Amino acid sequence: MSESIVLEIRDLRSHFFTAKGQVPAVDGVSIQVPAGKIIGIVGESGCGKSMTFMSVMGLLRYPGKVVGGTIFLDGRDITHLKPKELSKVRGNEISMIFQEPMTSLNPVYPVGKQVREAILLHQKVSKKEARERVLDIFRAVGISEPEKRYYSYPHQLSGGLRQRVMIGMAMVCRPKVMIADEPTTALDVTIEAQILRLMQRLCREQGTSIILITHNMGVVAEVCDYVYVMYAGKVMEQAETFALFERTSHPYTQGLLRSIPKLDEKAKRLYTIEGVVPNLLHLPKGCSFCTRCGQARERCFSERPKLYETEDGHGVRCFAYEREGVFV
Repeated sequence: MSESIVLEIRDLRSHFFTAKGQVPAVDGVSIQVPAGKIIGIVGESGCGKSMTFMSVMGLLRYPGKVVGGTIFLDGRDITHLKPKELSKVRGNEISMIFQEPMTSLNPVYPVGKQVREAILLHQKVSKKEARERVLDIFRAVGISEPEKRYYSYPHQLSGGLRQRVMIGMAMVCRPKVMIADEPTTALDVTIEAQILRLMQRLCREQGTSIILITHNMGVVAEVCDYVYVMYAGKVMEQAETFALFERTSHPYTQGLLRSIPKLDEKAKRLYTIEGVVPNLLHLPKGCSFCTRCGQARERCFSERPKLYETEDGHGVRCFAYEREGVFV
């Protein structure tokens, strides 16, 4: 990547300390987020996508803990900031939209006042000015009748409107980075398309970088500039979006793409990747995907592959690319 990097995650490791042992939920993840770009983070449930960015936001709670790695936001190391210092960064310079807005919004407080709180917390403005900025951001995210919606409670809004409120709350302080964790999962396809277009427009107009956590490869193909494919707490493949779809390299990524139904093909059954994500307490000795991989060789079961760069920016964690690639 030749662009200016606004968020850089280096070798991040987050573990959960349980009675049964230490669970490596995030196991050496490195990600670069260029300014003004949309980054897709994809993979099955339980592969560490959300945990990576909960760690970045400082939202991991006991028994979870960041045990290694560094996080740079606009060149500043925020890995070990104290809670008070981190609260000044969170919501102001980096914000997060969660999967289900009903669990994130206070049910007994009008949504406009909740968004206004985010402004008053981080910026020195009057309540009147903060209210006007809330109405402006409501208009920007496509909420009709913003004056009326300002005093609405979450249960009075549709799922699409609630998600727009959450996006407005995340964008109101013009953060450098916005993390969107499955922001369209509970929405129908029409509203999903509107929300994705909205996020693209905000990224383009405000210059905010967006990290889109999703399991939907179609969404990634439509809106993302770069893609990171995660599995069992590790990045298995990373590339520009076009390069990833044009030259899919890792067997896991190939499996994800093969499982998408195609309109021009008739199939009795959809392709599925055999097996399930391994128990992180009992990971295979070698490659974490080896027990589900149809291309696995003897070495894959005993040795862990590194991430190899096969061409500019295209990294693959697979021994098949060891000779042509350079270890990243």
